[in-house]
Amino acid sequence: MKFATRRAVLSLLATASFAAATSGAHAQSHADWPNRPVKIIVAYPAGQSTDIATRYLADKLSRAFGQGFVVDNKPGAGGNIGTAAAARATPDGYTLVMGANGTHAMNPALYPNVGYDADKDFDAIILTALIPFAISAGPNVPVNSLNELIALARSKPGKVDVGIPSVTGQLVLEMLKQRDVPLFGIRYKGSGDAMTALMGGHVPVLIDTVAATRTGLGKIKPLAVTTVTPMASMPGVKTAGEQGLPNFTITAWNALMVPRGVPMEIQNRLGAEMRKILDLPETQKALGELGFERAPIRTTAELNAWLREERRTYAEVIKTANMKPE
Repeated sequence: MKFATRRAVLSLLATASFAAATSGAHAQSHADWPNRPVKIIVAYPAGQSTDIATRYLADKLSRAFGQGFVVDNKPGAGGNIGTAAAARATPDGYTLVMGANGTHAMNPALYPNVGYDADKDFDAIILTALIPFAISAGPNVPVNSLNELIALARSKPGKVDVGIPSVTGQLVLEMLKQRDVPLFGIRYKGSGDAMTALMGGHVPVLIDTVAATRTGLGKIKPLAVTTVTPMASMPGVKTAGEQGLPNFTITAWNALMVPRGVPMEIQNRLGAEMRKILDLPETQKALGELGFERAPIRTTAELNAWLREERRTYAEVIKTANMKPE
């Protein structure tokens, strides 16, 4: 009996020693993060607004941590493919995802099966940017204002095509239809394809983010922005509200997220560094010039509550507009 008791004690001591050693190594690995490149999944093609902002922030993170933060574009199915891949990634802090209102608020209500749970599969780190939209015309289209486009669309109901490279762009189109602006949407895989179609005369109108629209400035005609007030990054372009569509505002967003289960120490370090980066005057200047607006600062609890409300709000809008997936 004494032998058995002694053996049990030795076994417990050995287990405790192993656990302590494992815990120490685990803690060390967190403190050492990142000791190899970190991947940021963007669930959209290169050139999309989310991609543009993420590449800027990835460079800042690389400089801050002394380790590479690399953008990994995984487009497809309106952002579902890349977001599902992020949800399945090992939660070790080496795979991040730039969430968007499309992937984390609209798609769950728009698609029957997105392949992930927008609420349970991710931890939100920080809201990084707000993303206004623009309505533009091709260089040879005989309109120079939103009012003229509205008149053209009403004179040819369903005959004026508009390029749509995102689910939020589709929502803007549905909002226009509800205001008796009967444009006909043509879906594209990404902003690059849609812009090429606009400049090539394949579609006369484009609805895309201001960030993506700015790549065509000087070659296309921006007609309106969907903000409350005009934007410095789109000089001379009036808001939709100023051109006969009162209260016509919509702004998309990005939020840096990690797969659920990433250690809190890593999440806290990442969040603290991101707040420093976003507070830099040069960051705000650069993002503003690229067509983004500053996102409000929220605590983790406030951000999670806001994300849940965004999902609820978009679900209602999608149901009311009878929107369908691509």
